[in-house]
Amino acid sequence: MSHWPIGVFASIDAGLGVAWPVIRELGLPTIQLHAPHAGNRTADAAQKFKSQLDEFGIQCTAVFGGFDGESYADIPTVVKTVGLVPAETRAARLKEMMEISDFARALAVDCVALHIGFVPHDPLDQEYEGIVEVTRQLCDHCRANEQFLHLETGQETADGLLTFIESVERDNLKINFDPANMILYGSGDPIEALRKVGPYVRSVHCKDGTWSDQPGVTFGREVPLGQGDVGMENYLQTLKDIGYTGPLTIEREIPEDPARQKAEIGDAVQLLTEIRSQMLV
Repeated sequence: MSHWPIGVFASIDAGLGVAWPVIRELGLPTIQLHAPHAGNRTADAAQKFKSQLDEFGIQCTAVFGGFDGESYADIPTVVKTVGLVPAETRAARLKEMMEISDFARALAVDCVALHIGFVPHDPLDQEYEGIVEVTRQLCDHCRANEQFLHLETGQETADGLLTFIESVERDNLKINFDPANMILYGSGDPIEALRKVGPYVRSVHCKDGTWSDQPGVTFGREVPLGQGDVGMENYLQTLKDIGYTGPLTIEREIPEDPARQKAEIGDAVQLLTEIRSQMLV
């Protein structure tokens, strides 16, 4: 794979990613895939999708898990509903993530990823050990499938994320770095955070956002790439500084307006292509 291939967050049947016809039209070499519904995670479905990817020369670099009942309506709702943190859904969601890992293996993808949810800031919190333990179980399942598990950034500070990864003690636990999420959740300056967690970053999102007037209390706003507070030149320069050479995966979450989503992703491809060509001379 070439240095910094451009990709897009995609979906077969569900979730926030762009649909298959748009992937084809954009002609990008890589995708991250939002895991399809359970009925479409069979070995046959995986084989069929893998054949499509092979036919068009597209590499799937990660499969992202998501769950029924998750809501990103506001920060308190995220705390209650997202990832493996909510205790009442944890066992069922672990089972589902293991199935997603098996589906990714059938696609020959060596990376599974997810938003784990709001991990308590204090490692002495009574919930902390349970979240560490479920993450270990998932890492071990992924290892058996020769996979890495990537945690998407956002809800934790860089220091909090590092503490959690060290607590889990699994060397296949890595990071999918999303700079906009640091801004949207108010969890820290994304460039500073990227420098701190750099050794664990194995995949990234290219997404942009603007700060909330109450960071950490209310969400910031997601905006088209290059129009927010991340600073794409600075972001790519920092990726270069930490030695990251993998895909630049564009994520733009406006599924309710596919035409606008496609246009803005097209603009993002152009912006990243320009910056990349200046930096990789």
